[in-house]
Amino acid sequence: MKIVRTIKVAFLVAFVNVGLFAGGGMWLPQLIKSLNEGEMQSMGMKLSAEDIYSVNQGSLKDAVVHFGGFCTGELISGSGLILTNHHCGYSNIQSHSTLEDNYLRDGFWAKSHTEEKANPGLFVRFIDRIDDVTETAMIGVTDDMNAKTRQSTIDINLELIKANYEMGEFQELLLRPFYNGNQYFAFVTTVYNDVRLVGAPPESIGKFGADTDNWVWPRHTGDFSLFRVYASSDNKPANYSEDNIPYTPKHFLPISLDGVEEGDFTMVFGFPGRTNQYLPSPAVEEIVEKLNPAKISIRENALAIIDKYMRADEEIRLKYSSKFARTANYWKKWIGESQGLEKSGAVAKKKKLEADFQSRTADKYKNILPEFEKMYVANVDLAYTRDYYSEVMSRNIELLRTVGVTDRLVKAFESGGEEGYNGFKTRLMPFLDEFYKD
Repeated sequence: MKIVRTIKVAFLVAFVNVGLFAGGGMWLPQLIKSLNEGEMQSMGMKLSAEDIYSVNQGSLKDAVVHFGGFCTGELISGSGLILTNHHCGYSNIQSHSTLEDNYLRDGFWAKSHTEEKANPGLFVRFIDRIDDVTETAMIGVTDDMNAKTRQSTIDINLELIKANYEMGEFQELLLRPFYNGNQYFAFVTTVYNDVRLVGAPPESIGKFGADTDNWVWPRHTGDFSLFRVYASSDNKPANYSEDNIPYTPKHFLPISLDGVEEGDFTMVFGFPGRTNQYLPSPAVEEIVEKLNPAKISIRENALAIIDKYMRADEEIRLKYSSKFARTANYWKKWIGESQGLEKSGAVAKKKKLEADFQSRTADKYKNILPEFEKMYVANVDLAYTRDYYSEVMSRNIELLRTVGVTDRLVKAFESGGEEGYNGFKTRLMPFLDEFYKD
């Protein structure tokens, strides 16, 4: 039996998959030294914790970027070349495509730096360091507070934390809760706004299998694209300029052609999002029986309408391909999620775990799960309405979303006069430019 030893390490959330080995958890990279370094090295890792995360020297964290705020990218050269997924670069590939130069269909490869294509609005975010600010965030929080008062207290503390950080130009501070707000971390980041398209395969390769294979494993697809980060002449972050030069990273991932052997240590490092694994059983039942079916149905109807017009007109197909892909992505995810939860008997397993919790926990905590049950039953219609409104008004009927945004323009004038109107208009125009472009 083949055993692949794998640990996934992430900036935001991490899962561990160690094949037949016991263990697991979620780790931030700065905690590896105290929590996981020995275990990882015993599994075959040749790196030190300092090689993975360091604030004093180049490390793996400096070669792994948050691409566009929604994907992971990896620096693979000393001249700022970034490897990411085809689906992560899809909207940018589409934005450069025309009927005459259809890069989605035919692929694109820049033969020189001058042929690389700028992407307004696209950025990559580097993590400079991660600070645990839980103690400060929890000042004044007591066990007898209700949820609203507790969060208000934390929010005030977070604003004070934010005020104590001195951020330079192109730096951003991200304050993020973990474990449902029981732990808080400050991510000090640097943002590079000049990111150019270098290459992408045709979508027949980069999107092979399309929605049929999406969220299904194993996958057989060339899901990759290449971009390059540009910087000022002194290698600092800068907005787009023809004078910018390829960024020289603190660290990049060398490409090995040696292949892998059975039992090799492997590590995945990136930005995987968030987990809902701690939801109680009534919440999982609600997702499977009520929320997912409603959202799936809405998106099926939206996709059918878009698909009809895309099939009839090549220009519409090109312009709407990225929107179609975004809509289809979570439609397929929810289908697979529901099937997986039902097939694995997840609700029954949750209930068994909860029964075990009830038998072991102290009396003062025994009301937690029954209260969850009551709350989810009481709020199921609100949750359904929230998801339905969000899917219809915000995501799948663009005209309604635009009406909502322009209504805010009217309210900005009513509350702030001409100054308020002009301020909101300035923020609104990039959205409308992007909206009407397609």
